[in-house]
Amino acid sequence: MAAGEGRVIGIDATAALTQGGGIGRYTRELIHALAAEPPDRRYVLFSARPPAAPPVPGALPTAAHVTHRPAPLDERWLYRLWYRARLPLPVQLFTGRVDLFHSPDFVLPPVAGGVPTLLTVHDLSFVHYPQTFPAALVAYLNRVVPRSVARATHVLADSEATRRDLLAVWGTPPGKVTVLYSGVHERFRRPDDPAALAAVRARYGLGDRPYVLTVGTVQPRKNYELLVRAFRAVAAAGPHALVIAGGRGWLSEGLTAEIARQGLAERVLLTGFVDDADLPALYAAADLFVFPSLYEGFGLPLLEAMACGVAVLSSDASSLPEVAATGGEPAARLLSPHDEAGWAAAMLALLADDAARARLVAAGLAQVERFRWGTAARRLLALYDGLLEG
Repeated sequence: MAAGEGRVIGIDATAALTQGGGIGRYTRELIHALAAEPPDRRYVLFSARPPAAPPVPGALPTAAHVTHRPAPLDERWLYRLWYRARLPLPVQLFTGRVDLFHSPDFVLPPVAGGVPTLLTVHDLSFVHYPQTFPAALVAYLNRVVPRSVARATHVLADSEATRRDLLAVWGTPPGKVTVLYSGVHERFRRPDDPAALAAVRARYGLGDRPYVLTVGTVQPRKNYELLVRAFRAVAAAGPHALVIAGGRGWLSEGLTAEIARQGLAERVLLTGFVDDADLPALYAAADLFVFPSLYEGFGLPLLEAMACGVAVLSSDASSLPEVAATGGEPAARLLSPHDEAGWAAAMLALLADDAARARLVAAGLAQVERFRWGTAARRLLALYDGLLEG
């Protein structure tokens, strides 16, 4: 029997069903990419009971070698049992027999029978920037994630930056951590149909005004308050709006207050969560994509913007230089997430320089080809096989 052939891989798909962006998208895309590979493995997709609201459409693939087995308990109760009470109820009670179990969202449930386990840790932002999280969540993550890392047979990191953090912060053995870069779905490209661009503009109330775009959940780590302050100079110099596309996260009240303090209520537009199907057009219609985050485990929106033909201005923090410059010359303009004046100057300069933006667009389109979900899936399958053989 070839490596992996006929084996059953259990995957925690809860985030795919319950989270619109971020880890939810990562989990959805990775599972779909795995399912698209030759069906010589079977996948059991475990999830906590989906919430009352409809799950993300098309979250899980439909195929003969893929089975979905939701637990009768919701995520909150499962986490209480597994991570607070620490009851050793094995995940196999819900999945049935598995030969390997992969948890792609920071924490590892109890797994019985010596089955090898793989844990994805996306970032350690809660360690480096605890002030950008609710205190209770920081306490929970600092208690549960290190235990999960220690228990896992092997750990996936989204970037070399996260891998270095795991080694430095918790002393994880270097041989225990593998970097698996995310990919960019092929739907992220510049739409050919002007009507599609116009429809998305109308759907999110953007009108025909030019705009600068950023994408990500509204929370302090995204550094949107600094961006709003820097954008004031852009608003004074021309007609652009700042569009912030993302659902409301924790501690988001400060952004609303900052917009009011800067007198930019008419120039900063908060779209709320944007459906995946609308994102390519939203990216493509922007004159500039900006990403001032304080810390990212990977930074997928950079690549999505590049794939849609938009010039990118990004923070140089954590993993973002890896995403922007894997091939050598940066495919984005990079600067400190703490340099408010620098962000204002860079936005103004790029919006005024069509040639500079065109150079970044060309470099970005080349950079995206290094990050595809099919490539990620094949590398992950090779790691699965190594764990199964070990």
